[in-house]
Amino acid sequence: MKVYIQTSEKQAIPAYAHDTDAGMDVCAAEDVTLAPGETKLIPTGIRLAIPEGYECQVRPRSGVSLKTPLRVCNAPGTVDAGYRDEVCVIMQNTSLPFKVTGGQVEVLEDIAENHHGISSKGNLHGWYDIRKGDRIAQIVFAKYEKVEFESVHDVKAIGEDRGGGFGSTGYSS
Repeated sequence: MKVYIQTSEKQAIPAYAHDTDAGMDVCAAEDVTLAPGETKLIPTGIRLAIPEGYECQVRPRSGVSLKTPLRVCNAPGTVDAGYRDEVCVIMQNTSLPFKVTGGQVEVLEDIAENHHGISSKGNLHGWYDIRKGDRIAQIVFAKYEKVEFESVHDVKAIGEDRGGGFGSTGYSS
């Protein structure tokens, strides 16, 4: 599949790190600081022309999710085939003014002075400074189907009803 891409000046074109990867890392196109609890759009400096019948999903990077309190809010985000503006990542700093270690709660008095980078490890709480070129998310392309709805009186009369959801199969102990 061919996807057309336009990049801002000196912005790298996303690429697969390994032949078997589904996703490609995307980088921040400018410096952005996220305060604890703050949500911002992080520009990537890329614009796409995606073929009809496909979408581009914006997903978190596992290392960023594991090692920092930074989260991609609407994961996966969808870039539709008709969208031609800059792809941005909606990111939130979920830092809290306290941390819990071994059941003990420690209030972080100096959280306002704590600044960390996206490569910080240990889920450190505080402000996060995302720098231009930091790998902040990944993109995956997926084919989708268009649906046509048909209104019916009772969907339980169609096929088999498995009998519930939201814990209907029980819980592990």
